[in-house]
Amino acid sequence: MATCINICLFYLGCSGSVRLVDGGSRCAGRVEVLHRGQWGTVCGNGWDMRHAAVVCRELRCGEAVDALSDAHFGSGSGPIWMSKVDCGGSESTLKNCRSAGWGKHNCDHSKDAGVICSGVRLVGGSRCSGRVEVLHGETWSTVCDADFDQQDAEVVCRELGCGLPVEVLGAAAFGRGEGQEWSEELQCRGNESQIHFCPTSSSLKHNCSHDIIDTGLVCAGSVRLVDGSSRCDGRVEVLHRGQWGTVCGNSWDMRHAAVVCGEMGCEEALHAFNHAYFGPGSGPIWMNNVYCSGSESTLKNCISPGWGKHDCDHNKDAGVICAGRVRLVGGSHCSGRVEVLHGDTWSTVCDADFDQQDAEVVCRELGCGLPVEVLGAAAFGKGEGQVWSEEFQCRGNESQIHSCPTSSSLKHNCSHDNDVGVVCAGSVRLVDGGSRCAGRVEVLHRGQWGTVCGDGWDMRHAAVVCRELGCGEAVDALSDAHFGPGSGPIWMSKVDCGGSESTLKNCRSAGWGKHNCVHSKDAGVVCSGVRLVGGSRCSGRVEVLHGETWSTVCDADFDQQDAEVVCRELGCGLPVEVLGAAAFGRGEGQVWSEELQCRGNESQIHFCPTSSSLKHNCSHDSDVGLVCAGKRDINVSISLSPCCTVSVRLVDGGSLCAGRVEVLHRGQWGTVCGNNWDMRDAAVVCRELGCGEAVDALSDAHFGPGSGPIWMDDVDCSGSKKSLKNCISPGWGNHDCNHTQDVGVICSGIVEVLHGKTWSTVCDADFDQQDAEVVCRELGCGLPVEVLGAAAFGRGQGQVWSEELQCRGNESQIHFCPTSSSLKHNCSHDSDTGLVCAGKRNSPT
Repeated sequence: MATCINICLFYLGCSGSVRLVDGGSRCAGRVEVLHRGQWGTVCGNGWDMRHAAVVCRELRCGEAVDALSDAHFGSGSGPIWMSKVDCGGSESTLKNCRSAGWGKHNCDHSKDAGVICSGVRLVGGSRCSGRVEVLHGETWSTVCDADFDQQDAEVVCRELGCGLPVEVLGAAAFGRGEGQEWSEELQCRGNESQIHFCPTSSSLKHNCSHDIIDTGLVCAGSVRLVDGSSRCDGRVEVLHRGQWGTVCGNSWDMRHAAVVCGEMGCEEALHAFNHAYFGPGSGPIWMNNVYCSGSESTLKNCISPGWGKHDCDHNKDAGVICAGRVRLVGGSHCSGRVEVLHGDTWSTVCDADFDQQDAEVVCRELGCGLPVEVLGAAAFGKGEGQVWSEEFQCRGNESQIHSCPTSSSLKHNCSHDNDVGVVCAGSVRLVDGGSRCAGRVEVLHRGQWGTVCGDGWDMRHAAVVCRELGCGEAVDALSDAHFGPGSGPIWMSKVDCGGSESTLKNCRSAGWGKHNCVHSKDAGVVCSGVRLVGGSRCSGRVEVLHGETWSTVCDADFDQQDAEVVCRELGCGLPVEVLGAAAFGRGEGQVWSEELQCRGNESQIHFCPTSSSLKHNCSHDSDVGLVCAGKRDINVSISLSPCCTVSVRLVDGGSLCAGRVEVLHRGQWGTVCGNNWDMRDAAVVCRELGCGEAVDALSDAHFGPGSGPIWMDDVDCSGSKKSLKNCISPGWGNHDCNHTQDVGVICSGIVEVLHGKTWSTVCDADFDQQDAEVVCRELGCGLPVEVLGAAAFGRGQGQVWSEELQCRGNESQIHFCPTSSSLKHNCSHDSDTGLVCAGKRNSPT
């Protein structure tokens, strides 16, 4: 029986495989990446704030402030490792972004990319308000309110791109920080561009503690909505270098609006406008041809040609309407506890003071159709904070709750036990599929339901629909009117979702009603009505969707046939083991009140017969669990690990975390074609397998050619996907490829070693420099800088590794190191090993 061994690092203490050089601090400078032991630069062509955001996150340097090209920090030397970089913005490392390939470029060092990250951050509020923390070395420190003044505040707000300071708050207004207090007094003049350039004094006048003195700061913000009826609707304006300017409406859509609404703290985007819907602005047009993935925290991080570059006029100024003063919490996008924004505070609403007319306005404002049910008695859970102190008196025809009259004379004395909830019809539905979680996709726009054109429709789009409906994982994305042709308008075509959107309406499309399509191409979706919780995607506690509620299943009422259907529905192969007695933890809520009586050949749990006469009286102590596996490699341990029970596997690489990529579709394993395969795609595979970071993305059958079908080609992952199946591709089995182009992946594995099903820490007395060299090499992080004992990065959990690693230091992966079962030491988690990898380090500043 082969042993499943893998290794990962929980935390890398220094710059690792990216660094910033010649910028005066470790958080500003020319971007350099480490590849195969050598540092090289990045070509600045197309370099923008999304790429800068990934670098700053990887270096733990706060927000990205500026993305620079044309060798702003001077020309580098040596190889140009990366060009045509394309980050989704959510990657954990620059290496996981799409690029032309290592060393492939048409560039010179005069175009080297640079980044400025902030050495200060605001915590516990929004992007432009919160507790002030300053980066010192590797550590974020809070600042004493007695040592922070208006000039310091001006520099912090400027560095974060947040405009002028509104208020400096003491007495830990945004909560008590942790760790160290900043040990020097800032003495900014107020005109510095970064806190790093402010003089400091080491003679603090005050003895401060976290209890009462951590400084808080509120800055004005870097985006605003102007000339609307509230702070959550209007013309979009952004702040750049101290001046407000507009955004050109070319290509402006709901994904961009969603980023603005999120940045403003205004809930869902309802409408995206161009052509100066809220009137033309004045001054500079700062952004044009904006392209957001939808996951950005600020509009500034979206792609655009550059500040002030446009062929536009103010007649095209972009606008947004957000759902600004109402939200539904604790349910789905269109159902939940009603909460209303008053100032900066969300308040719940008393059920006795909320009627059908109020519900109509709430549902309309959220773009969710008509109200289905108004529920009292905290049906969606008890809220927190205040209960709304006024009574709504909506007539029912208002477009926003903000427009409803109110009365300050409440008739009732309410508590959170009386919080009102609403169920709206929703803005997307699945029709003619036999359940609410399968069918033809229809969307609601301006009061009328219409279909979606299936051209280019794939699993990413299906995943958004399933998430919006609260229907579990996407199982299949279908086109060509699989569930029959619809009627009425075709509302959406050329849909392009990033995959992280909360509603299909926020995905890019040609525009409402703009299409060259017919109903014979209507899109469809099949979502799973079952999920596995508490393990991996293909192992865990069984939960079944009943109406709007997920229920656990009694172990005494679940058999092998039921298991076969669950594994098949989730695309996870055959069942390996049915586990009782809450093996994956006790669930919450209801236990399923019917007995499943599957024959074993059904495609979905929804099609299984049920019996309402349960033979057993079950509690959550009897929640059933399931491990699915699919066809298995002969070199895989019979004892399953989290990296072995999914619908993707790595074959012929000598380890579970390296090899040729194979995916399971409709019960058969097949390969993936290497066209356009890169580190972003590899990162998704490693994440899905629980194998840590992607180290290399390989093509041309590096691990040998596979056999059978080639299931996927031209794969395009955003990098944040949970499963390779959710990435864009032309469709199952559509390719112009052969097995000589099969892709492969090498993942790192956390220092924790995977043995069977269990991650184990490593004893510091049994881990040496040679072991460290292999770990750092496997992670692509250069040479080891320091091996740290005594649980320097915290005490682990579970077992301590029971064998001694005996690496020679030249192995490519920890998997290839010899081991000895005769440990010389009796270790506990107090002796857990930590490791810092670095490669060549920046000079200290």
